[in-house]
Amino acid sequence: MEIVSIEAKTFEEMVCRMENMARMMNDICNRHREKVMGEWMDNQETCLLLDVSPRTLQTLRSNGTLAYSQISHKIYYRPEDVRQIIPLVEQKKRECKLFARNGTDFQPCKTIGV
Repeated sequence: MEIVSIEAKTFEEMVCRMENMARMMNDICNRHREKVMGEWMDNQETCLLLDVSPRTLQTLRSNGTLAYSQISHKIYYRPEDVRQIIPLVEQKKRECKLFARNGTDFQPCKTIGV
């Protein structure tokens, strides 16, 4: 075993710096602790709220209409982002019904991508 001796002043400075670092780490942890996974929605909840299929939801993600975060293979959405696009999705559904009733050949309804 090797013994290292340092001056008391140097040791006190090291302890002070370590305490400051511990305080900073606690502050960072406290700031980020309030972010809970319960604030996010998964694919199933989002499909139910928007009343769309998983494929349509994928289109909304792909074309940038709906923001999302991905952790491993699971995708999550912020509720405020989902609520923001509800009017757009409903408008596209109304357009699809209108075209279907008029019997036109043009079908903009294959995907609801906005």
